[in-house]
Amino acid sequence: MAEISTEQQLEKMREDWDQRARENARFYVNTASENWTEEEFFKSGELTVSEEILTDLGNICQGKPPGTMRVLEVGCGAGRVTRALAALFGEVHAVDVSGEMVRLAREALRDYPKAFVYQNNGRDLSVVPDLLFDFAFSSIVFQHIPSREIIENYVREVHRLLRPGALFKFQVQGDSTIETKPDDTWLGASFDERQTSDMAFRCGFEPRYRHGAGEQYFWLWFFKR
Repeated sequence: MAEISTEQQLEKMREDWDQRARENARFYVNTASENWTEEEFFKSGELTVSEEILTDLGNICQGKPPGTMRVLEVGCGAGRVTRALAALFGEVHAVDVSGEMVRLAREALRDYPKAFVYQNNGRDLSVVPDLLFDFAFSSIVFQHIPSREIIENYVREVHRLLRPGALFKFQVQGDSTIETKPDDTWLGASFDERQTSDMAFRCGFEPRYRHGAGEQYFWLWFFKR
């Protein structure tokens, strides 16, 4: 296959996710159902927050009341998890590469005045206000990015926006048996344990915990040093 540039990858990510949003946004955000009702779709986001946030408040909040915290979400899709985050935390800022997904997320968050959604360029967080964030989260997002370089740049950008000591909790693709093509925006680049640790240190994080190495949902806890 001919080489593909980073700019071509980013453009394809944007085009593919716009198309998926137009076709069946809820299914492509969470493939557990092809026919989500609105209520069921956002309930699934609440379940993610219940399982991944509420069970981990010590690491996430570090003594802060959730209602006082400013939170960053990378890859918000149609706002499935964003809305649940906005119900828990004081302020939420979220980004997505797809303008169609951003439109849907903003509609889903119309009753949450302290939730802000931005379309970004697919590799950095320059559209996000230069504020200090208390926590960053990303779920079922990096598994779709075909470039480790792009993923690492996101990690570096999150580091830039987090306050010292704050946590970035996120997933990567841990199944190294998957063959990733540079123009595939569905099956993303995989990481093993060593690669995630090296990425953490290069980006200024302490990789304190991990869960699911070798699996599709490889969770990482990166604390800003």
